[in-house]
Amino acid sequence: MSKRTIEYSRSPAPFVFFIILSLVFIVLTILAYPNPIALLYGLLAAVSLFPLPATVAINKEWEEAIILRFGKFQRLVGPGFFFKWPYIETFLKQDKRIINLDIQRQEVMTKDNISVTVDAVVFVKVVNTKDSLVNIRNVWDSVMKYAQTTMRDVVGDVELDELLARRDEVAEKIANIVDRETQEWGVDITSVKLQTTELPEDMKRVIARQAEAEREKRAVIIKSEGELTAAQNLERAVNKMSNRAMYLRTLSSLEDISFDQSNTIVFAIPMDVVKGEVLGLSAFAGANRTVKMAEKREEKKS
Repeated sequence: MSKRTIEYSRSPAPFVFFIILSLVFIVLTILAYPNPIALLYGLLAAVSLFPLPATVAINKEWEEAIILRFGKFQRLVGPGFFFKWPYIETFLKQDKRIINLDIQRQEVMTKDNISVTVDAVVFVKVVNTKDSLVNIRNVWDSVMKYAQTTMRDVVGDVELDELLARRDEVAEKIANIVDRETQEWGVDITSVKLQTTELPEDMKRVIARQAEAEREKRAVIIKSEGELTAAQNLERAVNKMSNRAMYLRTLSSLEDISFDQSNTIVFAIPMDVVKGEVLGLSAFAGANRTVKMAEKREEKKS
């Protein structure tokens, strides 16, 4: 038989003892009747029934209890009926459900000397009923106080940015420390959650300005990357276009923007773009002038 089964032994010996004792006195009463001593036996039979209710106790499904005999630990009893000896044995119950403990809000100085107000909640469960009742006086209050001091130490050992960005890691560190230090109390720290991290008003404004500057920085970077991509695409387009194609594109652009005739448009064109056209027109004008001068000389001769 395992140790756990022995601890959970529900021997009805106290209840059966007083029943048998009462039956014995009843039999003696019957045998002694009508002797006057029968009255004494009858009285003792009635008195032996009085302790019966005190021999029985009940634990709820989520409860365990320890039995103390003359103030010393005797055994552990689980949910349901259990029996004990009246007057010489007492019992203490413990709730085995998960309990949530609120850590009061407190002001803590972080590693980078910034004052913040934090609070948390601790989820804890009793795993050893005997240790939780024998080794510590008030296990719930003790766990809460220890978690409160641990939270102050852990938060004071991190910087503000780390506290805001890694809340779960900070909470897990608090849970591990509290769980390690409270093992002898028969409890298990299920988890710790940081509920509120409140900053001073001036620090809130600083963080808001920092966030705004960060967003502006990303916007400028995105815009510059777009302009760089556009410039690269235009450069590749120019390299692929001939001078005449560029000239036609320029004329097309002029046509697009000159839709409103009330506007005067000055469009600068590089000379190397229209160099061939200018030279051709100049040669054509020179040839035309030479032909006209020759015709005038012929007219004078005639």
